[in-house]
Amino acid sequence: MKFPDEWTQKEFLENKKKLEKEGIKVVLIDTILASIQGAETVLYNPYELKKLPEGSVLVFYCDTGKATLNRLQEYKEKFPKQHCISLHGGRGYWRANMTVSDD
Repeated sequence: MKFPDEWTQKEFLENKKKLEKEGIKVVLIDTILASIQGAETVLYNPYELKKLPEGSVLVFYCDTGKATLNRLQEYKEKFPKQHCISLHGGRGYWRANMTVSDD
């Protein structure tokens, strides 16, 4: 699968479900020390993130999605064995009640 630079919340939820069924770990990374209500997040810690399995998908978020998109190339260089994506709209666009079905 070719990965884009950004995922919306809906794309994140759909792809997380699909990829994890295929055995690929998808992690939502908190870069601002502010968790997202209703979402499982991991604090940005390069040392620990490098321990994730090769091919894992790291989805970085900030308040608006702009900072993580601007730093995406830096993340890709820092984590060459994982796929790095920015969460479009960041924490501000996250809808706590959004879910996806098993269609």
